[in-house]
Amino acid sequence: MSVLDAPTTAQLKAYLANLRRPVELVATLDQSPKSAEMRSLVEEIAAQSDKVTARFDGTDERAPSFAIRADEGRAQAVFAGLPMGHEFTSLVLALLHVGGHPPKEDADLLDQVRGLDGPLHFETFFSLTCQNCPDVVQALNIMAALNPNITHVAIDGALYKEEVERRQIMAVPTVFLNGQPFGSGRMDLAQIVAKLDTNAASRAAEKIGAKDPFDVLIIGGGPAGAAAAIYAARKGVRTGVVAERFGGQVLDTMGIENFISVQHTEGPKLVAQLEQHVKEYEVDVMNLQKAIELVPAGADGLHEIRLENGASLKTKTLILSTGARWRQMNAPGEDEYRNKGVAYCPHCDGPLFKGKRTAVIGGGNSGVEAAIDLAGIVAHVTLIEFDNQLRADAVLQKKLRSMPNVTIVTSALTTQVLGDGAKVTGLVYKDRETDELHTVELEGIFVQIGLVPNTEWLKGTIELSPRGEIEVDARGATSLPGVFAAGDATTVPYKQIIIAMGEGSKAGLSAFDHLIRN
Repeated sequence: MSVLDAPTTAQLKAYLANLRRPVELVATLDQSPKSAEMRSLVEEIAAQSDKVTARFDGTDERAPSFAIRADEGRAQAVFAGLPMGHEFTSLVLALLHVGGHPPKEDADLLDQVRGLDGPLHFETFFSLTCQNCPDVVQALNIMAALNPNITHVAIDGALYKEEVERRQIMAVPTVFLNGQPFGSGRMDLAQIVAKLDTNAASRAAEKIGAKDPFDVLIIGGGPAGAAAAIYAARKGVRTGVVAERFGGQVLDTMGIENFISVQHTEGPKLVAQLEQHVKEYEVDVMNLQKAIELVPAGADGLHEIRLENGASLKTKTLILSTGARWRQMNAPGEDEYRNKGVAYCPHCDGPLFKGKRTAVIGGGNSGVEAAIDLAGIVAHVTLIEFDNQLRADAVLQKKLRSMPNVTIVTSALTTQVLGDGAKVTGLVYKDRETDELHTVELEGIFVQIGLVPNTEWLKGTIELSPRGEIEVDARGATSLPGVFAAGDATTVPYKQIIIAMGEGSKAGLSAFDHLIRN
């Protein structure tokens, strides 16, 4: 049986030409069909390069699994499951990095990884449909390839269901360090290292605090921020970007089919392209930094941005593109059971609820699309909408109503998330027409009720709408001279990637125009 098709095999062969040292694949197998598939995959990989050999005498605690080893085992990455789908890139990169090909990461960051003390044993639970998981798997594999004090095993949660249940994993990616919970959700290499290296924040603050004032400083690294940075930098002015995570909410977006001229792409792929484009210019990107205060320009004509780590930056003009986040239900139990049954990404976490009962909160396009996706995986979906009718497009509603394992409830307010202390067991909703309370027994709740602008830190400094959005005019200007805004954090209607990019470009041009006129 062949696991890889001909084009993929040819592509893999070309990549493996970059190996700098011999790599050994050591598989631990049993009699299961998945083990047979893994044997075929390992054999096919080994056949593509004379630097790769395969063994099938592994003694790993999980079968099927295989280790990628080099340097007498001092560099290795382990996959417990078949790394296909979103994780195939993780497999290719693990082969290259264990085989001595240098990762495309900042040199200082890689030196930090090499300097970490151990032992640090990471376990990452992923699903093959999760677009957030590869970043985590790839980052930890890099660490294991570079530092012999670090080991990492990536575990397919769908294959190891008993372990998922025993360890009460209800969201992916979920990472354990030395057997204890370390983190969940998307994390890149810099974020992981920052959690491990306790002095990283103070070093970053010192470095940032020493920077000269910018001509244009952008707060936020999503599509609006990236577009603003490119348009400003192309004018030859000193440009900086402060971002909590470059890419913003787009990183959590699965399929993108309305980005004009690109028929289909995925959020992480688009973000990688944005980041690469920004790096083509002399833009100072300060990632993993959170702005907490805006001090308007004084006598020196410079606006000041204060960061959570204690550093401050000054700039002649400022562009706010802080984006938005998922709106929460604000029902008792929601925070307590987040990642224990309460989830916000059906694409990522849906497979963990296979055969179980779930609910989707929200009847807009996102909610109905989530319910449709989940209905093909789970036992039953209850869709709960506050309004007296669904708000999704008619074609989506028609598809949803055709599915036999979906119940639609309208005019309903979720009032409580129920659980047993470890995981969700149900929810309570109120019928808004009768005030009657109803309890739904279930194991998973997916919240899809819109967005909240990330502007709380700006209250009292610039004009915000009643919904907390930054008030902007046709040029992207705010109520403060020299301060502009763009994207989902503003009053501009229709929160779409392509609109955010256009507004970011406009804000970059407006900031430049302000500079030359003042």
